[in-house]
Amino acid sequence: MSKVWKSPDLEPPVRAFRTVLALAQRLRYQMDDRLRADGLTTQQAALLTIVIAMGEPSASEAAAALGSTHQNVAQLVAALQRKGFLAVRPDPADRRRKLLAATPASDAYWQARDHDDIAAIASWFAVLSPAEVDTLCELADRVLEGLQKNFTGT
Repeated sequence: MSKVWKSPDLEPPVRAFRTVLALAQRLRYQMDDRLRADGLTTQQAALLTIVIAMGEPSASEAAAALGSTHQNVAQLVAALQRKGFLAVRPDPADRRRKLLAATPASDAYWQARDHDDIAAIASWFAVLSPAEVDTLCELADRVLEGLQKNFTGT
């Protein structure tokens, strides 16, 4: 890692921010590289993951879960619709809202990829023990929860 990220004169929170940012960017690059041949991006895959986990969220709900803007999610939705991975339909309770749903083509695509992607991701974290991975996740979850509280005021 670059000396920029490990500088001992940085305040610990600044160092943590820079380290997490560098890690996130590297992981996104790695996954983008895996998905590139299929014309997908990590952001598109993340949106699909959120849609599958939430059921049929609205675009606004998906944007909030992704930590992104509604405009950015609209672009991701349009790209995923063109690729046949995402369906958009009006909300029966409020015709102005659009609900998002993964398509059978999306399900089949991810089922074919999951094993290799899981193995690749495991290799990226192989320098950590399972307990260290758990600790990393617990700590990152706490920071995410704190950010959510600061953002929403709850």
